[in-house]
Amino acid sequence: MLNIGLYLRHFPASGTPIVGGTATFVDGLAGGLHEIGAAVSVLCEGGERSSAIAPGGYRVDCFPAARRRFDIGPAFKHHIGRRMGAAQALMIVSGMFHPGAYAVGCAAAASGVPYVACPFDPYSTSVFRRNAHLKWPYWFLFERRLLAHAAAIQVMDRRHAEPLSRLGIRTPAIEVINGFPAHTVPPVVAPYRAAEPVRMLFLGRIDAYNKGLDILLNAFGLVAASHDVRLTIQGPDWGDRARLQRQAARLSLLDKVTFRDADYERTGPEIMGDHDLFCLTSRFEGFSQSAIEAMLAARMVLVSETAGIAPHVEAAGCGLAVKPDAASVANGMVALLNDRAHWKERGLNGRAYALSILPWKHVAADALRQYQALVASADVSGDRPPVSAGPPMALREHGIAEREEA
Repeated sequence: MLNIGLYLRHFPASGTPIVGGTATFVDGLAGGLHEIGAAVSVLCEGGERSSAIAPGGYRVDCFPAARRRFDIGPAFKHHIGRRMGAAQALMIVSGMFHPGAYAVGCAAAASGVPYVACPFDPYSTSVFRRNAHLKWPYWFLFERRLLAHAAAIQVMDRRHAEPLSRLGIRTPAIEVINGFPAHTVPPVVAPYRAAEPVRMLFLGRIDAYNKGLDILLNAFGLVAASHDVRLTIQGPDWGDRARLQRQAARLSLLDKVTFRDADYERTGPEIMGDHDLFCLTSRFEGFSQSAIEAMLAARMVLVSETAGIAPHVEAAGCGLAVKPDAASVANGMVALLNDRAHWKERGLNGRAYALSILPWKHVAADALRQYQALVASADVSGDRPPVSAGPPMALREHGIAEREEA
């Protein structure tokens, strides 16, 4: 039997509580794999060695963190080399531009254990534009090596393999989408409201650049000038809430925009049920757990076309995918507002789609088939040819001047 180890450095050692998108994904995938009978454990780092059984039934093994950033502790190396290396095994290494992920990939390769790199987000132009002076050196020194020597790169949307190809990465990509745990599904859908104003919601971390919340506010301001609408931005503050509040003030939107703290007492679908439209205008996005929750709540969804869930929203007919710019987002909002008579029908179609396609059990079964095929393949030794630095065109496409390559 294939032994699967899912590495996420900050995963909680006890297996609970789960907070944040990456930990939620790893928890869901591990739980789904366990449910279908796969041998799976989650590997993390912390203050001391511990083992626990998570509510999802899988094991969580925590190892003391190394003192150096680009290293892992002896106990962790021993676990990879002896326990993982002693049987048919595969490591799923989660992290993007993260020294811990690089160190685990190196340890797995040294022990002869094939690994899959799981960056979550796509390596898009927008990713490299933020902190470019740090990311490009890290890319050439470490990140591309981690990706080049992986058995595969796990993307949340097959479209996310395209920027990797432009960057000169030839490692094959596998698609493992996001899912949802069955216990979070509301048995009934919250009633639809016919009265104004229309309530829009962003639910997630308040990270203005990644989530495009500055774009969302600008677009909402354009729509609010002619429509009776309200917007709630809710989630943990990643340092941008005050700046976004100042932006709302400049746009004269303080009476129409509400900022709320994260609410971990209620499920996402329950929060969605208090609103009419869910908005996700990310500059880059892996998939979006919140968008799944909006579909489960049978709410209309407006998502950035960069998000991995965008093709699913369009296939389900429960919303629109738009470019992450203010004009496109505003036009999408207006189009949905004008289609209010069909919200219930389209929302229920989205819920039915999510219930049939996105349960973690189904997602995990597809992932396991791909993992087994990787390990069965002869091309998992890590002996891939060195990845090229990529032509100057790759740098220009990502908005970086050639002189910044050094």
